[in-house]
Amino acid sequence: MPARDRVHAASAAWVFVPAGAPRVEAEEYLVVRHPDWNERPVQVARTSLGRPGRPVAAVVDEVLERARDLVDPAVPATAEVAWWVCLDAPEGLERELVGRGAVLDETVDVLALDLADADPAALLPATDVELRWSDDLDVFADAVGLTTEVLGGTPTDRDVLEEVFPGEAAKFRSGGGGAVVAYVDGRPVGSGGISVVGADGRLWGGAVLPEARGRGVYRAVLAARLRYAVEHGADLAIVKGRVRTSGPILRRAGFTAHGQERSWLLPLR
Repeated sequence: MPARDRVHAASAAWVFVPAGAPRVEAEEYLVVRHPDWNERPVQVARTSLGRPGRPVAAVVDEVLERARDLVDPAVPATAEVAWWVCLDAPEGLERELVGRGAVLDETVDVLALDLADADPAALLPATDVELRWSDDLDVFADAVGLTTEVLGGTPTDRDVLEEVFPGEAAKFRSGGGGAVVAYVDGRPVGSGGISVVGADGRLWGGAVLPEARGRGVYRAVLAARLRYAVEHGADLAIVKGRVRTSGPILRRAGFTAHGQERSWLLPLR
């Protein structure tokens, strides 16, 4: 079992900022404006109390005020901020958000697996699942499309994907990670991503179409990402899995839970 301190440190260091994404940052917080295809484009990714004695309420006031600059009237989802309360969040933050009317949006388990104990072969599905990596533009487009269809968000134009694809392909080929897509009879039905950062393999974006569930698609995508992690020097796999969907599958695959993180929605207008 991975050491608790290692997992908590890895979770705290896991802050995803897409290339070129606008951000609002200070010592105590980081707000990121994700691409429109994300279900929650405006997110508070990190919160801490950098100045001793400063009230949590003052930090929340400042974040909300500055995050309003990221609202886009043409993208209705930006009218709310998704505020993540992570494992290292300051005491009282969640209580402060709830007191302001925040609505619980999502709860994830922070799960980890020592890759020395991983057996990707045990996760392989039926042979009718074909896996392709996103170093191909069409596969990359399928990965983004599946994420939007299953997890929510705004569909993205092909020309936007063509602009960001070269960087994504280069990252995959250099060992930094990418997305893998599962196909059945030539149709994309599931996907998931991985980022390799130091010795951590961070798994993200696991999604399977409802009609394709129960046949091993998620397990196939998971196995491919674990193999990629090992091949590129990671010794720990960490994932933030939704408690009602991917969480149980990950536990059966040998992952251990080390706490929960929650996302709360607050209006910005």
